[in-house]
Amino acid sequence: MLRSLGLTAAAVVLLPASIWAAEVPESWRRAWPATDFSRIAVDPAEIFSGGPPKDGIPAITGPAMIPAADETGLDPREPVMVLELDGETPRAYPVRYLMWHEIVNDEAGAVPVAVTFCPLCNSGLIFDRRLDGRVLEFGVSGMLRFSDMVMYDRQTESWWQQFQGRAIVGALLGAELTALPALLESWQSYVARNPDGLVMARPGESRAYGSNPYAGYDSGEPFLYRGEMPPHGIDPVARVIRVGVRAWPLTRLSELGEITEAGYRLTWAEGQASALDTGEIGRGREVGDVRVFDAATGAPVVHEVVFAFAFHAFEPDGTWMLGN
Repeated sequence: MLRSLGLTAAAVVLLPASIWAAEVPESWRRAWPATDFSRIAVDPAEIFSGGPPKDGIPAITGPAMIPAADETGLDPREPVMVLELDGETPRAYPVRYLMWHEIVNDEAGAVPVAVTFCPLCNSGLIFDRRLDGRVLEFGVSGMLRFSDMVMYDRQTESWWQQFQGRAIVGALLGAELTALPALLESWQSYVARNPDGLVMARPGESRAYGSNPYAGYDSGEPFLYRGEMPPHGIDPVARVIRVGVRAWPLTRLSELGEITEAGYRLTWAEGQASALDTGEIGRGREVGDVRVFDAATGAPVVHEVVFAFAFHAFEPDGTWMLGN
């Protein structure tokens, strides 16, 4: 995944697992007996419970998909996560469902994928679930690090940092998932571009789908965040477009409409509501649709629109593309 974002393995320095193994709380060992806590690459003090227990936020596996034309319950402006793989029918995953489940284990043709969304960081990434010849299935651990979801795989119960797609605890320590080019897009834009596309159907769970349990979050303070705030006077919950180790402020892109620099072309179009503003997702304030392409080839590039504090937490030496 790091290479997919324009990074190299050398960009991440992992401390020897033995340094932190003795610091792992006994409560973790009791709750997670299958997890190998002798293999841990981060300070355990950085990881803590977000409230729900393991699987308290239930991930979905094998969602029902329906033709986009048959979906009538989504607001035109509400966001969906979109996956468009060559040779496969485009697929959309409404944030109204991801808000309550955070992970969807799906198969896009021959490609098993994990569609992930962490509301506290506004971090949405889609990963290929294949690793070294096997297919992993992911769940929500209930733990957070820098307010970002810690996932776990059901095969080894290793813990994975969603923002990085990398195992930070357990048997698969240091393994990296491949991130796939995906985007956060308004429902109306997705349907206009993909009238024959698919969309995830409403899950059978009893949840307040369409509502935002974090009303006002993206105009307040980061929830449960323990870390440094971003530099340059940037609002911690300001949205930035993250491409590898670079971050472009959404306000800059929305004012210009298009930016071409550092080998990328970023575009913005009006029409998408913030999922983390009002109590009803479809009524959120305007944040717009962002797309990122390779400036030379025009190919879609792995990116995400995240809160500034999260980018700084995981890329403290990252580059802020602030313009002149």
